[in-house]
Amino acid sequence: MAKTIFSLEVFPPKRDDGIENIYAPLRGLCAINPDFISVTCSAGGSAEGLTVEVCDYIRREYDVPAVAHLTCAGSDRATIKRTLSDLRTRGIDQILALRGDLAEGRTLTDYRHATDLISDVVSFGGFSVMAACYPEGHKESARFSDDLDVMKRKEDLGATHFLSQLFFDERDFLHMLEGARKHGVTSPIEAGIMPVTNAKQIVRMVQLSGAKIPEGLAKRIARYEYDPEGMRRAGIEYVVEMSRRLLAEGVDGLHLYAMNNADTAKAFFEGVRTELGR
Repeated sequence: MAKTIFSLEVFPPKRDDGIENIYAPLRGLCAINPDFISVTCSAGGSAEGLTVEVCDYIRREYDVPAVAHLTCAGSDRATIKRTLSDLRTRGIDQILALRGDLAEGRTLTDYRHATDLISDVVSFGGFSVMAACYPEGHKESARFSDDLDVMKRKEDLGATHFLSQLFFDERDFLHMLEGARKHGVTSPIEAGIMPVTNAKQIVRMVQLSGAKIPEGLAKRIARYEYDPEGMRRAGIEYVVEMSRRLLAEGVDGLHLYAMNNADTAKAFFEGVRTELGR
């Protein structure tokens, strides 16, 4: 029986703030002993931010595998090639290839789609490539079946692992998972989990991702909107319950959007630890 994967995602500090600002959160997050930690792109792309440096720190200091996010937005082929060379030199061999958010003036140049980037990373050689998937469909897709076609294309181009966009109804993830398997996708597909720890956060997450808020979660948000600690407990409890149902269905793994908060990550992990078999 394959091991159930448990992984985390963190974001790097701005270069002007200094890499040391992530040291304390990483100490707590790595203590959970995740299978890997993915590191998002800084503003401007990983070559200009601290993504590579944070990945290197995680690998050297904690011996936890690190996955570097690379995006089409804000990157050209020369930038990607330099970043891949830097990662290879540092012994980091896992990439999450994404189109990336087009907000804040970021543009697409040499790469229009994540599939273009996947193809180049695979051609560069020496890297395992992960890709994104969307339980409720990509917000720019005309049809859900188009998303499934893209998943299969990503795998055919060389992606060997999928991390899903956040969602708040496990039925959406299970529906996507069933569709992906019918489309011939065989790679592991991890469920992307985002604990809702404050009401303002959920508004922003919904705007960025297009995820819907189920009635059960909406009631908890309304009940604890002006009770920060109650909202934190209720938000973690909600995603723990959802994740237990997913694990009961035999999903490949859980990828926690930790938001650099070790306390939240630990609380979530303890809630699903038994089901993960840890």
